Amino acid sequence: MKYLIIGGVAGGATITARLRRLDEKAEIILFERGEYVSYANCGLPYYIGDIITDRDKLFVQTAEGFTQRFRVDIRTRQEVIAIHPETKQVEVKNLATGETYLQSYDKLALSPGAEPLRPNIQGINSKKIFTLRNVPDTDAIKQYTLQEKPRHAVVVGGGFIGLEMAENLHALGITVAVVEMANQVMAPLDYSMAAIVHQHLNDKNVELILEDGVKHFEENGKGIRVHLQSGKIIETDMVLLSIGVRAETKLAKEAGLSIGALGGISVNKYMQTSDPSIYALGDATEVTHLVTGKAALIPLAGPANKQGRIVADNMVFGNKETYEGSIGNSIAKIFDLTVAAAGANAKLLKREGIPYLSSFTHSASHAGYYPGAVSLSIKVLFSPENGQVFGAQVVGFDGVDKRVEMLGQVIQRKGTINDLITLEQAYAPPYSSAKDPVNMAGYVANNILTGKVKTIHWREIADLGNETILVDVRTEEEYRLGTLPGAINIPVDELRERLGELPKDKPIIVSCAVGLRGYLAYRILTQNGFTDVRNLSGGYKTWHAASIKADKMLYTKPCR
Repeated sequence: MKYLIIGGVAGGATITARLRRLDEKAEIILFERGEYVSYANCGLPYYIGDIITDRDKLFVQTAEGFTQRFRVDIRTRQEVIAIHPETKQVEVKNLATGETYLQSYDKLALSPGAEPLRPNIQGINSKKIFTLRNVPDTDAIKQYTLQEKPRHAVVVGGGFIGLEMAENLHALGITVAVVEMANQVMAPLDYSMAAIVHQHLNDKNVELILEDGVKHFEENGKGIRVHLQSGKIIETDMVLLSIGVRAETKLAKEAGLSIGALGGISVNKYMQTSDPSIYALGDATEVTHLVTGKAALIPLAGPANKQGRIVADNMVFGNKETYEGSIGNSIAKIFDLTVAAAGANAKLLKREGIPYLSSFTHSASHAGYYPGAVSLSIKVLFSPENGQVFGAQVVGFDGVDKRVEMLGQVIQRKGTINDLITLEQAYAPPYSSAKDPVNMAGYVANNILTGKVKTIHWREIADLGNETILVDVRTEEEYRLGTLPGAINIPVDELRERLGELPKDKPIIVSCAVGLRGYLAYRILTQNGFTDVRNLSGGYKTWHAASIKADKMLYTKPCR
């Protein structure tokens, strides 16, 4: 049996190694148009920022090492330029010599990945403008920072790679500006959670320009001018483009393979394309989103590795192993902050017409009495009918990874908020609280679902009429540090004695720091004859972070 694999890195390299373990006698050929067959592309920004100092540690396996261990034919710098399914052949171009040749196959696996978007705008081809996808891109950026010693950089795009690059360029002593067309960074997050990231970037002196895009670039002596749609001009020394990726489907399209509505290669649950002899995986394929049940493009290394194992098994043994889909569980380090998401966010649920409720909690990362506890914010989105958890977002400084994985397991198995309550975690004061933040998120969501509390979200505060009474139930000291516009202060510990100060015929909104004391106040009021009461979800902390959107220039420092 002859197996061909097009593309290395996470997907292709996994298939290749697995195929050999399953079939010692098979002929296995991997084509990689670059020089490197298996490297840690997720680690590339950290090499640029000198967090990873040894370049060789980026390479999971070399072509020589792969060949020696698995006795497979690794052909680097050789690009497959056409697939001929009717004859079961591929056309290959040797990039070193320019020659082309045909190679036959019995079964073929496509792992072409995705390419960075590079819009066709004036000045885009400047040598001071970079994208980051592979090792040569990394080497080019690294060399530029060492030789040209840039003092200022513009990162266009506020996604995972863009913000990781902003951090690592900042670590080199470079002043960084981030330009993002949307009204927030980190698209997997909802605005209220992304606002925490905005604050952190501001604290780190990263210039953040939201709701603005690049009109064109202009070289200016040793530097480059970035002209924005708003008319602003940023003088900088280098630009990193990180505005998204596009599935590489050219080969598949030209071979007549089915392409999905989102532009990725269509595959079935066996990761098989419309041609029974050709499989595909990774960033170039459309898979099922496990929350919406619809096709999605989820360009993440974890799913690609899992798909690689499934593809290899099905190529050897026939279609037995299935890939059910993904919830897009993702995480990133943004300076001191960790940002993670799993499942669907509010934007996706709204787009798909899926009704949902949401809750915010701000807990401590571990027991408050143990030193070093820091804030951990969780947003949970769930069904108003049965409490099924649709999505979760976690932002904090410690323990974010394990919480998003706990939440992700519930989402993946179509669990409910009651499953969040009953999750049993390993507890000791340095690591958690007896009621873990995920348990607390479940308790709060359950209170909302069962009607024990009615909530109002931060966006709705600005639309309240003058007849609504806002009551801040924090201490007087906390109240003085900042409160909702027009709110009066009645600390929750004094509320029972001061009920006469509040009218029963007007709507009342109670708020506190994070929602807990507001819930206590809600229960006191509703059991004492107040019928129109709501608690501010996530408290003043969520409102304050998110409402700064009203004046985005608070996050925007003057351009150079």
